[in-house]
Amino acid sequence: MTHSQRRKVISVIGDSNLALNDVRLQLAHQIGRLLVDRGFAVMTGGMGGVMHAALQGGRTSAAWVPGCCIGMIPGTDPDDDGVSDAADLIIPTGLDHARNLIVAQSDAVIAVGGGAGTLSEIALAWIHRRLLIALRCDGWSGRLADQRIDGRNRYPEIEHDRVYGADTADEAVTLLELHGMAYSKRHRVIARRQPL
Repeated sequence: MTHSQRRKVISVIGDSNLALNDVRLQLAHQIGRLLVDRGFAVMTGGMGGVMHAALQGGRTSAAWVPGCCIGMIPGTDPDDDGVSDAADLIIPTGLDHARNLIVAQSDAVIAVGGGAGTLSEIALAWIHRRLLIALRCDGWSGRLADQRIDGRNRYPEIEHDRVYGADTADEAVTLLELHGMAYSKRHRVIARRQPL
């Protein structure tokens, strides 16, 4: 398998603890299913809320095969009560919140709501030049949709580089397919500033 043939991994990030009727869970579930339907793998932080819903959604896709749904958990115990049982692959990092850097290293990131942990993943994905899509809903995804995180020139050839906002799961995955190829650079090293 060549690099161009590999299954792209998309992180779905967001709130870890939501009421069962919360629209963000429905959005995450739909996004997970659509991602696998369209040939992507889904990666989350492997816990509850949006993470669990996205993995569950991926498992409901007719295109699902083992390995499509990845949980990158913060702890060391894959059998911990808080870990999503919808992940095909559970990777215990033992890194606590620092595992957010790994989640942000996927091919693209889709944010659904979220608090401080999600905000850190969005910021890390931005720094590392990832395509970012944010659902226009409560939480950090809604606050950052259609915005630039800072003034860095991540992609000079992309005039309107930003966190792309979406209202629906279908719109989010369509944006991923539309812009994914353009966001292929990888962060190499922190640039040193020249002395004044």
